[in-house]
Amino acid sequence: MAEALFVPDGGHLVPTEAARGPWTPDALHGGPVAALVARAAESCEADPAMHVARLSIDLLRPVPLVPLTVTATLVRPGRKVQLVDVRVADARRDLVWGRGLRIRTHAPGTSEGAGLPEAGAGGPVPGRDPGAPPGPGTGHRSPEPMGHYRAFHNTGAELRFAVGHFDRQGPAATWIRLAVPVVAGEEPTPLQRVAAAADFGNGISSVLDFARYVFINPDLTIYLDRPASGEWVCLDAATALGSPGVGLAQSALWDGRGPIGRALQGLVVERRA
Repeated sequence: MAEALFVPDGGHLVPTEAARGPWTPDALHGGPVAALVARAAESCEADPAMHVARLSIDLLRPVPLVPLTVTATLVRPGRKVQLVDVRVADARRDLVWGRGLRIRTHAPGTSEGAGLPEAGAGGPVPGRDPGAPPGPGTGHRSPEPMGHYRAFHNTGAELRFAVGHFDRQGPAATWIRLAVPVVAGEEPTPLQRVAAAADFGNGISSVLDFARYVFINPDLTIYLDRPASGEWVCLDAATALGSPGVGLAQSALWDGRGPIGRALQGLVVERRA
């Protein structure tokens, strides 16, 4: 078993087989890559009062299973709002660009937080309230329609379908948790857990046959109202096709307490060669 999605080696992070993607065993799944960007965006000149409210990721090209360098720069310092730019590269070129928008939070009971509602207060709770997905305890595993080798979707993460199936087309609500750490020796943060899960939206809500079409996302944008609580993150996902060759996957994000945000993925849609 892989000990993590990535293993530190000097100044590099080396991906393991648990980080591989479903389209080819020679490239990484977007989820582990997104988790790396999240890790860099929140740790760059870290301030515990700053919340990553938006994480945007541009996947410039397939990320190979080679040692990676991750760099982060605070490009917009500020007391209330900050921007962090992230680059993921191999020895030759940039592979991924990311940007984290950080917003300062106010602790309950302080003068700045006085009168402001607490995160998630009054929202529907999964497994209990109408309008929320069933909880992870009711979910089931689903046959995987592609990528029958050790990869992120079957080794690096655990998926439980509360609504829908992996091998059926249409919307789905799926609970996802990391099966291994993102980086060996580190406990995944709430943001890393969400980022790793959020890239599954197009895969779990496919509207085309995996065997006949590809629908790969060149980007991922996550909006978060608050940090996730617990190990499980739910994607209530749906995919829509637009102009020929273009699609969009949208996922409402949940944890065990209630809604936490949204994830969007643009899709390149093509018939398989």
